[in-house]
Amino acid sequence: MKIRLCFSLAILLTSFSASALGAGFALKEQSGSALGNAFAGATAGAQDVTYMFFNPAALGQLERSQAALVGSFIAPESEFQGGAAGNFQGIPITDFISENDDAAKDVLLPALYAAWVMNERISFGLGVNVPFGLETGYSDTWIGRYHGIDSKLETLNINPVVAWKASDRVTLAVGFQAQRADATLSNAIDMGLIAAVTESIQGDITPGFDPIPGSTAHDSFVEVEGDDWGYGYTLGLLFEPRPGTRFGTAYRSKISHTLDGDAEFTHSAAGQILSQSGQFSNSGVKADLDTPETVSFGAYHEINARWAIMAEAAWTRWSRFEELRIQFDNPLQNDNVTLEDWDDTWFYAFGVTYMPTKSWALRAGVAHDESPIPRATRTPRIPGNDRTWLALGAHWQLTPAIGIDGGYTHIWVEDSSLDLQASDPGNQFRGSLSGEYENAIDIATLQLTYSF
Repeated sequence: MKIRLCFSLAILLTSFSASALGAGFALKEQSGSALGNAFAGATAGAQDVTYMFFNPAALGQLERSQAALVGSFIAPESEFQGGAAGNFQGIPITDFISENDDAAKDVLLPALYAAWVMNERISFGLGVNVPFGLETGYSDTWIGRYHGIDSKLETLNINPVVAWKASDRVTLAVGFQAQRADATLSNAIDMGLIAAVTESIQGDITPGFDPIPGSTAHDSFVEVEGDDWGYGYTLGLLFEPRPGTRFGTAYRSKISHTLDGDAEFTHSAAGQILSQSGQFSNSGVKADLDTPETVSFGAYHEINARWAIMAEAAWTRWSRFEELRIQFDNPLQNDNVTLEDWDDTWFYAFGVTYMPTKSWALRAGVAHDESPIPRATRTPRIPGNDRTWLALGAHWQLTPAIGIDGGYTHIWVEDSSLDLQASDPGNQFRGSLSGEYENAIDIATLQLTYSF
């Protein structure tokens, strides 16, 4: 029965994605208890089974077997303002709306964890969650439609773990990751511009046809879908020099995906004419995607029976994301390339917990989360920027077996700008696009933990 329930929840998780306003497309919202401290000390805290996401060695601190279900409601805002666009000929793109409503999507993000304490030295754990995801969406006629309309990445990560308490002070752990990734991307194609360029080279492609660059009447659309399973591992170390003081370090490996799927074109009249050449035809596609490795360091210290402080630093290797390249099975269709050129980033957090009674704990935390996205290559698909967190949370031990955690976080995301040029690699027929985004995120999390 328990195995069947876990499998059903794992299938449910595949239907969730999240806003692209995270650092890159990573999702830290995997623990209701850790969120209350803005994930400060998450690598060392080991308060419950959910901390295994941040450090699998956290299982060594559990005195009883546990299961936990986490739900995080993420409400981002990303409003595009003051936009301008033009094609490579310098002609402004017409028939557009220059400002767009909220491009980021609200989402409920679940996570499931279970741990079995076998004896004083060995514990097994299983985490099922969504560590990466994004979703943004715009209207079919918005100013940046040639750069992106809908963008969605969904992941499902299954992470079995074994932890070994090598001594009273040291716990070591290793885990395996099986990760499914599903991606969907869509955008418009300026068939009016492509037809005009073709006619300037070849002459009239169809008598009486007058292509107009940048016109929604001549736009075609393409939607690309792909999925893949990839595999990796996790490592963890937890050191407790004395009771109530812990230091942790953890490593989550990169996972390489080759997304395999299809591209489907929906054509205007201009698109139908150009597709007769064999280009812009439905085709199989492939795209490589690496989810990045992360190294984290955490510290947790109980000052006395009522107060504890904690800190965290985590490094993510986003520099692996150099470009988004979609390869078509159709030999007449060139690769679709978007330059990304992301940077490695750091996340820093500091938190405090107050325990007025044995049944209650009150949490708070602040954090700074660097964005990996350079201004020169920021696109409307992922318009994020540096983030500052303020988090509050509480724990209530309802019974000896049942604990409830809740948390709220507001994230100030720096305004981000687009400055894409038609001369940039891959943008010849997408054109230029500039504008500003006003961004913010609110997160509310609820967690139920059961000890058995």
